[in-house]
Amino acid sequence: MEPIYERILLKLSGEAFAGEQRFGIDSSTLARISEEVKQVHDLGVETAVVVGGGNFFRARTSGGIERATADYMGMIASVLNALALQDQLEKLGAFTRLQSAIQMQEVAEPVIRRRAIRHLEKGRIVIYAAGTGNPYFTTDTAAALRAAELLADAMLKGSTVDGIYERDPKLDPSARKLDHLDYMQALNLEVKALDATAISLAMDTEIPIVLFDVRVPGNIVRAVLGEPIGSTISKANRPDQGKEEAT
Repeated sequence: MEPIYERILLKLSGEAFAGEQRFGIDSSTLARISEEVKQVHDLGVETAVVVGGGNFFRARTSGGIERATADYMGMIASVLNALALQDQLEKLGAFTRLQSAIQMQEVAEPVIRRRAIRHLEKGRIVIYAAGTGNPYFTTDTAAALRAAELLADAMLKGSTVDGIYERDPKLDPSARKLDHLDYMQALNLEVKALDATAISLAMDTEIPIVLFDVRVPGNIVRAVLGEPIGSTISKANRPDQGKEEAT
């Protein structure tokens, strides 16, 4: 099979790096994710990656720390994951460039849109760290922003959930997973697996979002090949979705 995208923005949640240990970086999980990203790149897909930092620090569960400060701490945590991913990818023979929205000139370039596009055109994997560089914005929103800046064909979000459900499956085991929905449906459902600001930005730029479980080996490649995994949010519903909703 051939990839259905020429250029992607892959969002990797920080929790995915932790594996079963749920904190920090699990070396075997990092190695597997890196191998899959390299496989995607080897298919000829221009690949940029935004990483989160939730395996080290989450602003929304930071207790008494002031929100803006907690958000900056989360951004800095994402740099740890970005450096680890860069190191592993380069051990696999990939050429990478790390850009950070918070300036750290000793370890990363500043985020420069035209430079990032040039890196992609030269066959390098671009890794983004530190979100947007601003508090009150999630890394989901950063991913949607970078996807728009790069004119990516799609934003792929690999997290620890396998898709979007009509209701919370933890509360209602009978809740049905939605294979496809449009942007307004996603916003009206108040999808917890994806930030509303990110969905709104993707809607404005008409960039489809594919949400899938990155813990399943091979899912990153499957998403790029267009195989039916997870849930897709895009401009128009599939022709058969209306039939699904009616059943």
